[in-house]
Amino acid sequence: MTDFFNQRFGRRSVLAGGAALIALPLLGTRTALAASVADVKKKGTVTIGIQGDNQPWGFVNSSGVQDGYDADVGALFGKELGVKVEFVPLAVANRIPALVTGKVDVLFATMSMTAERAKSIQYSKPYAANDIILAAAKTTKITSAADLAGMSIGVPRSSAQDTAVTKVAPTANILRFDDDAATIQALVSGQVQAVGGNQFYPLRLNAATKPDTYERKLTFFTTYNGAGSRLGEKDWNETLNAFIDKIKSNGDLEKIYQKWMGASVPKFPDSIEGIPYTVQ
Repeated sequence: MTDFFNQRFGRRSVLAGGAALIALPLLGTRTALAASVADVKKKGTVTIGIQGDNQPWGFVNSSGVQDGYDADVGALFGKELGVKVEFVPLAVANRIPALVTGKVDVLFATMSMTAERAKSIQYSKPYAANDIILAAAKTTKITSAADLAGMSIGVPRSSAQDTAVTKVAPTANILRFDDDAATIQALVSGQVQAVGGNQFYPLRLNAATKPDTYERKLTFFTTYNGAGSRLGEKDWNETLNAFIDKIKSNGDLEKIYQKWMGASVPKFPDSIEGIPYTVQ
């Protein structure tokens, strides 16, 4: 997996992802009008919120183009609708606000499916899986949550790993950053001793420094990612679910999974407590 990752990402791209979020302030200048599926088809463009700094899920590549797993899935979704795709790179904490205010039409933005978030957005069926972990240097002794007491730990603000670290390490000094790139840089620079991240954090850390320097210390849980639409918008929810069913069955999702994850599509749960896949 390390060789697979390094073939795609160099040191510069691993740490420079935060620059992608330069487009974020422009959101405030846009008219926030929630569009229906019919509106989008008539307009000819779907606006998709995506992460801009989280490789390999969503990031802006060296050519300034949105790339990654979610970008490939989002591009297929635009093709399914028969419209052009406009990607809007978003920081973790800005994903839900951008959706609910109508600044983006849908989210393909590494959205871990949680019951708390399901109070604010409508999830689709899951289309990706992601381990939420703690990463640190190999020389840092961490074998259980008890070792985290008093430790400085970095997390992206409002992320699944923020929730996990806050729960299991209540006496740690938790530093919250705007995005994944800033969190990774905090560990590389010695600002924190460990970081809460996803399954690709150790690979990104080692690509940014030296091989075999960082490793996964703890695994908190496996989460599933769903596309996000606004609460009550049945047209978007049904369209997203039909699209996900289609790319699962025709092999398109498998191709994207192999391309970016170096693995086959996992088995997704038929249901997750507290998280409806359809508009209720």
